[in-house]
Amino acid sequence: MPADVSDPRGERLQKILAHAGIAARRKCEEYILAGRVKVNGQVVTTLGSRARPGIDLIEFDGQPVVPRQRRLVYYLLYKPVGYLSTVRDPQGRPTVLSLVESEERLYPAGRLDYDSEGLLLLTNDGELAYRLMHPRHHQKKEYIVAVEGQPSAEELARLAKGVHIQDETRRLFVRGQAEALPAPWRWRGEAAPAGCSWVRVVLEEGHKRQIRRMFEVLGHPVQRLIRVRLGTLELGDLAPGQGRWLNHKEARSLRRSVGLCPDPDEAAGNKSHQGEDSERDHHRHRRPGGVGQEHRRRPVGR
Repeated sequence: MPADVSDPRGERLQKILAHAGIAARRKCEEYILAGRVKVNGQVVTTLGSRARPGIDLIEFDGQPVVPRQRRLVYYLLYKPVGYLSTVRDPQGRPTVLSLVESEERLYPAGRLDYDSEGLLLLTNDGELAYRLMHPRHHQKKEYIVAVEGQPSAEELARLAKGVHIQDETRRLFVRGQAEALPAPWRWRGEAAPAGCSWVRVVLEEGHKRQIRRMFEVLGHPVQRLIRVRLGTLELGDLAPGQGRWLNHKEARSLRRSVGLCPDPDEAAGNKSHQGEDSERDHHRHRRPGGVGQEHRRRPVGR
């Protein structure tokens, strides 16, 4: 049957792919534009195209996309320096998925640079990941940053008003709230590197290497960057490489904060609910893992 990608009864294709655990919604949009998705045998490259799960044949890279009952899960990770915030890396570098065990197909909600560290959420909730990272939903992201020298109050005020930065393809106008931390301040007992000072930065947008490029404009290159908050989520006392599963109460609060149905089980189409005090929800673990490991693993404590 030919694909009717304008059928209003269908769901948006990128949403179907995200709910099936292919990737976060924005990444699924890239897959559609790249011609990797078919509906009833026809390649679909138009964003906003629709399909009917369970009725239309939807394929990704030649494999059927099968709607499935699943649990929406959320893993809060302290990403260490030296790991990529991606599912896999063609060059064989370690990815954050080697640090967590899950039977669900997880992917990062947003990213931290290879040489940055701190809070990163891994989930299979594509709609939540999209809302956490899209500037339209105004989810604040807080960072502790070590920069060379001591930025003046005037320089930091300039960031709040906005500066132009250049990424790989375009010139961007960006803003950020920045506050110099007093000289005795330490990050978990660590002083700033020699010749550097600590700055707290809060963003509502999130372009690639935005903070690093903003401080380059000021003439204060970044030497260390740690994300400590994402929306309502906080890094807490997790150590690098360590993480924990959000419990049911935390998951409800997180979804509510971005305007979604708070119950993750209802959103996933499940009738059963996990107990809020399950051992898995509170268990912390650290797993060095190998590069390229399959990331559908059994959660610890199950």
